Amino acid sequence: MSDADQTRQDPTEVHEQPDTEGEQLPTPGDERSVTSEMDEKPDHGEDSYVGHDRLLDQVAVITGGDSGIGRAVALAFAREGADVVIAYLDGEDDDAEETRRIVEDAGRRCVLVPTDLVQEEACQALVDRAVEDFGRIDILVNNAAYQMAQPGGIADITTEQLDRVMRTNVYAMFWLCKMALPHMVPGASIINTSSIQSSSPSPELLDYATTKAAIVNFTRGLAQSIAEKGIRVNAVAPGPIWTPLIPATMPPEKVESFGEQTPMGRAGQPAEVATAFVFLASPESSYITGEVIAVTGGGPVTM
Repeated sequence: MSDADQTRQDPTEVHEQPDTEGEQLPTPGDERSVTSEMDEKPDHGEDSYVGHDRLLDQVAVITGGDSGIGRAVALAFAREGADVVIAYLDGEDDDAEETRRIVEDAGRRCVLVPTDLVQEEACQALVDRAVEDFGRIDILVNNAAYQMAQPGGIADITTEQLDRVMRTNVYAMFWLCKMALPHMVPGASIINTSSIQSSSPSPELLDYATTKAAIVNFTRGLAQSIAEKGIRVNAVAPGPIWTPLIPATMPPEKVESFGEQTPMGRAGQPAEVATAFVFLASPESSYITGEVIAVTGGGPVTM
């Protein structure tokens, strides 16, 4: 166990608004659109998260697990005792390798799967890889997402962009749940990443917000249909969280003020979201299904 594993976060610690100054990254999938290129690095819990064997010897598949919230979840799951399979977008190998290092430093296995989940066969290949390497899936985290802010709203959202957002955020989730369920047993858990955008949509993110509302509805419907199998389905709805997706998909003026509109007056950090995923994956939430946990800095999610 590393020194970082021994460190407990001070519960009185105050997070400050990231000093972003409108920084920009290339679009997702570019080899320069990675965490190491950010001027203000996110906090994934490297020096703060302490595990307590809540997920000992479980197998988790995490999409979008190379950076941002996905990396923080992978770190937390590993320190809780889980092995992880991480799907990430081709070209973001530097982030993926850093996440693997973090997981392996916690003494757990990490399988990296570079892929684009907009195709059904890619989703099947991801599930097949997890089953081939570990024999089962205990936790499925549908976290991969695509967004691209369009200041002109619906007039500027092309059919091509709409199709990519829908396929990444909704189709892949649908396919992966359908494909993973035969390899899950009672006690397993599915956790989908929604957003505060599901109930408070921004005009420039209309397509993205639409998918996040769909994720809430899908989560509740699937939870009802498989509850008798002993498999729980829940969602986490983050507010503004500082990840590489923000400077890669938003204009500089939006990046500079990102998160200031929340009651807490700042963007959240990935480490502040990961604990919700741990709770929903663990036996501590055994009587919770079809629920949405908001991690928004005070912004309500009312769906």
